[in-house]
Amino acid sequence: MITQFVYSLKMIQDEVRQLVEKGSISRQQHIYSLCKYIPPREWVCVESELEKADYLLRDRVGELISVETWNND
Repeated sequence: MITQFVYSLKMIQDEVRQLVEKGSISRQQHIYSLCKYIPPREWVCVESELEKADYLLRDRVGELISVETWNND
């Protein structure tokens, strides 16, 4: 039986925030460095979800977890 892993962008961002808060990874590292913390069979699903959201593996972790709010003046 093949298990399909499902990751949402929100779920990925939450996991990455936890890694940053623990000091396991820094905001300046590339997103592809996350593969050290995600099992290979799950990484394929994570990578696919990131691509759907227009993130490149060479983008910085900080871009993935940054939160910007825009107020209309």
